[in-house]
Amino acid sequence: MTATANDELKAELLEIALDAAHRAGAFLRDGRPEDLGVAATKSSAVDVVTEMDIASEKLITGLLADRRPDDGVLGEEGASVEGSSGVQWVIDPLDGTVNYLYGLPSWAVSIAVRKDGETVVGVVHAPMRGETYRAVLGEGAYVNDRPARVRPAPAFGLALVGTGFGYLAERRVRQAEVVGQLIPQVRDIRRGGSAAIDLCDVATGRLDAYYERGLNPWDYAAGDLIAREAGALTGGRPGEPLSTDLTVAAPPDLFEPLQTRLEELGAWHD
Repeated sequence: MTATANDELKAELLEIALDAAHRAGAFLRDGRPEDLGVAATKSSAVDVVTEMDIASEKLITGLLADRRPDDGVLGEEGASVEGSSGVQWVIDPLDGTVNYLYGLPSWAVSIAVRKDGETVVGVVHAPMRGETYRAVLGEGAYVNDRPARVRPAPAFGLALVGTGFGYLAERRVRQAEVVGQLIPQVRDIRRGGSAAIDLCDVATGRLDAYYERGLNPWDYAAGDLIAREAGALTGGRPGEPLSTDLTVAAPPDLFEPLQTRLEELGAWHD
């Protein structure tokens, strides 16, 4: 593929991702029923999926089937299409489901696009913030139409660090132990409830860093690209890419110290 053709493809994929994210976001924002209930549970009784998660994913996959029928799809709520084009859409139709269920504003639609296994487009749309975060590989990151950039790395002891907790009780106990040891060593800890938004908050300088164990590709794929294009480093355990074991994002001068400390604390295992 020529450079021009590749640029045209990325522009097309970004346009579709933005359209799908905004349509799903408007549907979730405007269509939330007052008596919203839990449709199912996943890993545990507190790991919920609502009827709106499922409907949002159907909305997005329907749009993709119309506009990119040969592409693959990986969605949190079960969408799985192999595809034949080398393009794969990685979708979290409602990241921050518990926040959404309780009427809290920190939830988003997250859509990433991979070409031959590499993430080339990331979009995170947070309707209640009125913000859309986006990035194209090699072209920088933006919040709405403003460039996004990580905050300059502070000293480790002055870092505001975001994290999250899993749904399995045994994992939460271990994660709480890690936080308990980390919190005296940094400025403070924040727990927002949406991994996609947390990664974008690193990208926009609202958090100095973020880490979490137990994320899936649909949780971090879009936010990872946005954070990296905003100047962050991302990864997992030292020398490894970000994964379900551990996801870490921070400005370059803070990334290694945080990653090393998390390794020492065993943040990558239950």
